[in-house]
Amino acid sequence: MAQNANEVILTPEGLAKLEQELDELKTVKRRELAARIKLAISYGDLKENSEYHSAKNDQAFMETRILIIDKMLKNARVVESMDTSTVHVGSIVILNDVEFSEKIEYRIVSPSEADVLENRISYESPLGNALIGKAVGDIVSVNAPVGIIKYELLEIRAM
Repeated sequence: MAQNANEVILTPEGLAKLEQELDELKTVKRRELAARIKLAISYGDLKENSEYHSAKNDQAFMETRILIIDKMLKNARVVESMDTSTVHVGSIVILNDVEFSEKIEYRIVSPSEADVLENRISYESPLGNALIGKAVGDIVSVNAPVGIIKYELLEIRAM
């Protein structure tokens, strides 16, 4: 789906969420960790100071996350509006499970935005990948642990 290996496809919501997380990490979280480190240093003997080592560990993870988000934002391609004739990143789809005749609604998003509990599936997931480019009325088959699941694409809506 992505044009190049570094490109990150995001919905406008996904972009806003990453920008918000980055701002929170660079401002609030950095200050909080600096205060934790300063407090831990005040306890003395850094070799056996678990609070200091824990704070430094958290700082390393946070700085790594900042670098990852920075890179994602630099390589982001935001999917704005789209036609609803076929499924794209950002599409909301209504599917019918052919076997059980159950309707399911999903939003196709980037891997960084995926959240199964909110019915947001990645375009890289088996179902998301099978849906990209499909039109209303198409039947998609997905290989799942329980076997092949067939869905009929009932509706495509823009985000």
